[in-house]
Amino acid sequence: MTDERTTLLEFPCEFPIKIMGARVDAFAQTVIEVVLRHAPDFDPATVQMRPSAKGNYLAITCTLNASSKAQLDALYMELSSHPMVKVVL
Repeated sequence: MTDERTTLLEFPCEFPIKIMGARVDAFAQTVIEVVLRHAPDFDPATVQMRPSAKGNYLAITCTLNASSKAQLDALYMELSSHPMVKVVL
């Protein structure tokens, strides 16, 4: 099966990923380090952060230049399995 059949995305493309976790000091830096491992050209200055209404959680949006479905799958897997991360969208 080719990538064309398994995804509607055309690569390369800009792809936003939202990562949510507890609002702790190292959360944002940890997420950025994981994203950079999978997308070395990602610019951390473009990160958008938004705290939850009560301030207990932080939503981080990273928009990266995705080069393949395999790259995105690996990134999602690493982020999802990280103990600081609650949800990846």
